Order: sequence, then structure tokens, then C-alpha cells
Amino acid sequence: MADKPIKVPGPDHPITIEANSSRVVVTVGGRVIADTRDALTLREAAYPAVQYIPRRDVDMAALTRSAHTTYCPYKGDASYYGIPAGGDRSLNAVWTYETPFEAMAQIKDYVAFYPDRVDEIS
Repeated sequence: MADKPIKVPGPDHPITIEANSSRVVVTVGGRVIADTRDALTLREAAYPAVQYIPRRDVDMAALTRSAHTTYCPYKGDASYYGIPAGGDRSLNAVWTYETPFEAMAQIKDYVAFYPDRVDEIS
């Protein structure tokens, strides 16, 4: 098996991370799963902006780790969690880079949510 490529963000594939001091709340099944004023807004190339929320502001007990993983050549290996309160729609609804590449070190200990797999991200 070939080694996984590691790429650094640049003009051809920009990635920016900025502190977001606005309150970000994630709900599923009528339950608050995350509530923070310390989110990071990650903007990557032409993709929609993503809110990365510190684990300390997430009800990690409401999540169930799954066996699903993915790889991003800019960020590294992603691990996933489901949210049982959301049923099948919320399988693999949460991802995290537990050991991100150096260029993305800021998102270590943060998680992100797929907007279509939760009730609301506000």
C-alpha cells in the first residue's frame, strides 16, 4: 500500500482557521450536544465554512465512536462519532482530527458536525 500523501495548504488549495467568538449551539433530538463561544471557523478552498467546536464544550457522552475513518491529505486521518439521539440520520455525524498534520494543529481537540445530520447548528 502506498503512503498517504501529505499536502500543505497554499494558493492552489487555501485553508484558513479563525476564532469565532459568536455562540455556536448544536442540537439533535431536542438535546443540546454542543454549546460554545470558542469555535474555530475553518474555510477550505470552495467548500462551505465549518465550525470546529472544542471537545470541552461538547457532550461527548452523547456521542458514540464509530469505526468509520477518512483521510484528508491536508488535515490527516479523521475519526467519526454518531449521535444516537438522532437515529440513523446522525450516524457518523461528527468528525475529528485527533492527530492533525502540523499545518492544521489548531483543530486538535475539536470536533465538527455535518449540518444535514443534526437538527441545527446555530
